[in-house]
Amino acid sequence: MKRFAAGFGLSALSTVSAYAAQPQPWQVRFQPAATGIMEQNTWFEGYTLVFIVPITLLVMALLAWCIIRYRASANPIPSRTSHNTLIEVLWTVGPVIVLLLLAVPSFQLLTAQHTPPEEPAMTVKATGVQWYWDYEYQDEEPLTFTSLLLQEDDRAEAGKEDVSQYPRLLAVDNEMVVPVNTTVRVLVTASDVIHSFAMPSFGIKIDAVPGRINETWFKAEREGIYYGQCSELCGKDHAFMPIAIRVVSQEQFQTWYAAAKDDLNAANRALLAAIESEGERKVAAAE
Repeated sequence: MKRFAAGFGLSALSTVSAYAAQPQPWQVRFQPAATGIMEQNTWFEGYTLVFIVPITLLVMALLAWCIIRYRASANPIPSRTSHNTLIEVLWTVGPVIVLLLLAVPSFQLLTAQHTPPEEPAMTVKATGVQWYWDYEYQDEEPLTFTSLLLQEDDRAEAGKEDVSQYPRLLAVDNEMVVPVNTTVRVLVTASDVIHSFAMPSFGIKIDAVPGRINETWFKAEREGIYYGQCSELCGKDHAFMPIAIRVVSQEQFQTWYAAAKDDLNAANRALLAAIESEGERKVAAAE
């Protein structure tokens, strides 16, 4: 029973991780945050609703009251009131206060989005191409590869048969791999038309414009695989241009990066094996 409970617990944890990394059918709220910036985005969305909901209800109530109270049958002679100083002051000062309460945290969030907490430890250049992504790790020994939509016929060869972890139309053959708790600078551009690099769980979305380099950053706080998509209409296969970022431990990243310079496919297979081995070790420890 203890072994079953441990296995069930790890299985549940795996399911939660998969859910956090990708959109779900009938999903209404944001995907669970994997970065501090996305946590701030989620908080700000809830904060704005505190103002939006009461204001919407107030306006609807006032409209209903005016329709009933000042209907033609009850007011054969309409009011000719031209102004009311108190009401005019209230509807001017009230919105100003609301806008100030929204502006202050909004500016704080915008500043945080454009200001990394420390100097980025690594830089990855993402280039949008119709209809895939090229990644270049700008290290002393650069690593460059292409990330394509994973074809259904290639799942077995890639070791990605689990659709819950590698969903259709979101999984790729080669993920961008980064270490956990590391500030990563992402330089984004395009080679043909305008694309957009978007990763919902990280709270980032930035246009990829030909001839121009835009910059963003993230610091993933949880290991796992996270999915996004090109978010700018870029042609007939726009819907088949996913983005996948795999966040691993520092040790796993160093091992993968060293091996990927010689053989990317072998490095990816070794990384998957290491992740599976780590999962089995956790099951054994839980027993």
